[in-house]
Amino acid sequence: MRKHSVKWALILSVFSFLMMLIGLGWTIQNQFFNKDGASNIIKKVEPAEEKSTKKGKVVVALGDSLTRGTGDESGKGYIGYLVDELEEKSKEKIMIHNYGVKGYRSAQLLNQVKQAEIQRQIKNADYILITIGGNDLFQSGQTFMNLDAKKIAQLRQGYIKNLEAVLKELRSINKEAVIFQIGLYNPFIDLNDAEATTKIVREWNFETSKLLDMDQKTIFVPTFDLFQISVNDYLYTDKFHPNAEGYRLIAERVASLISW
Repeated sequence: MRKHSVKWALILSVFSFLMMLIGLGWTIQNQFFNKDGASNIIKKVEPAEEKSTKKGKVVVALGDSLTRGTGDESGKGYIGYLVDELEEKSKEKIMIHNYGVKGYRSAQLLNQVKQAEIQRQIKNADYILITIGGNDLFQSGQTFMNLDAKKIAQLRQGYIKNLEAVLKELRSINKEAVIFQIGLYNPFIDLNDAEATTKIVREWNFETSKLLDMDQKTIFVPTFDLFQISVNDYLYTDKFHPNAEGYRLIAERVASLISW
């Protein structure tokens, strides 16, 4: 009787072992090969190949009081109206990071784009918007109170040098983002010496545009013409910053250049 039990135990053990082998073979077949015998091994995705999980478009806005929206009583500025325009054009989510600072000049912007948090946002940006140069040129209105051609040329040279460094820094962080720089308008075009001030602003814009032309994905956005006629209709009470309507004009111009 005991020998009989041992014999049956041995048979069951062998049977279990065979079933395990069959199961293992079936698992290997389905895990690594398809029904035609081709390999189903999934290639490991390296970090550089991983699909981006970012949803929507990321816009980083840099610069001075125009980026901040000074003069628009609603607080939206051209950035706020731009978002409205873009949301009408696309169903994609738009995330805005606005780092505009009232009074900023090009040297301060250069320092800002070297900050770790700013660089982190720039790295993820699809579009980078910049307003800078107005404070470098106008100097709180002092420049046009005493039109000194030599002084203005020095201001422009310093500004272009800083802007070139800013653009180089941005490109070192993000090679793919499209960069838009908003050009200057002349808020003093209705005052005396309009011909002289217009010439100065146009030359400033020309030098800026020429620098931006060196990078295919860096675009100069002209605004001079938007304020050229009836400038006071688009200026805030300080007669320098745009009002809500002025900012809407700028936003519409920028939006017309963005497509996705």
